Order: sequence, then structure tokens, then C-alpha cells
Amino acid sequence: MEELWELRRYIEAGDTAAALALLDEMDEMSRDDKIQKIASFIRVLLVHMIKQAVEHRTTKSWEVSIRHALRQIASVNTRRKAGGWYLNEEALHALVEEVYESALDWASLEAHEGVYSTAELAAMHDRSQLLAQAFEHMRQAHG
Repeated sequence: MEELWELRRYIEAGDTAAALALLDEMDEMSRDDKIQKIASFIRVLLVHMIKQAVEHRTTKSWEVSIRHALRQIASVNTRRKAGGWYLNEEALHALVEEVYESALDWASLEAHEGVYSTAELAAMHDRSQLLAQAFEHMRQAHG
């Protein structure tokens, strides 16, 4: 919250340019935080979807985790006051692609009790199909 005190000082000093620059920086920090939260929930979503794909089964806890991740992705991505989304479909799709490798690493620790390497696990499912399915789930969750 140091930024708020700094902003106050700029406003009180009449330094509009510095205040606006700080507001831009704060907006960027907030956006980065939103993106990191969304990425974290996408990772959870993909881990469970990868486990489902390679184990050819599901569990109630995986299903609940998937639903929770989808709700949280939609919630964090929603711009409440301004309306719309923080990340449009293109940016969201790029983030899903970016997070996949990390999700695959985590899934390799959990799927089949961790007996397969990341590369072996990757060969056990269709990456493109899984990512398309994940993106479709997110699209539906956004309403």
C-alpha cells in the first residue's frame, strides 16, 4: 500500500504526471496479479484434465477441482465495474498454452501414482485436443 501513500503525495504536490504514471503502474501490477491467479487456476484445471485423459477415469475430487477452477477463472477474469474480461479469448488461449507444460509436470507426479515421466505422460494423451477441451470448458464457464 506504499503506492497509495506515494500517489497521495503526488496529488497533494500537484504532480499530475507522476500521479498518472503511478496509477498506470498500479493498474499494470493489478493486471499482472489477475493473470497470475488465472494461470494458477488454469494449471489446476489442466492437471486434473491430464490425469483424466491418461488414466481414462475420473474421481469426484477431480471433478470438483475442475468445476472450482473453472468458476475461479471466470470470477477472477471478470471486470466487475468496467464490464467484460481482463483477458480476451485470444489472451486466455495463449495463457492455457503457456501453463500446459507446468501442469504436465505436476500431473506427472500424480497420475498413475507418479510412475511416468513428463515426456511419457505427454505421449499418453492428445495435447491439442486436451487444450481445446479446456478452453471450451472455460468459454462455457464464462457464460
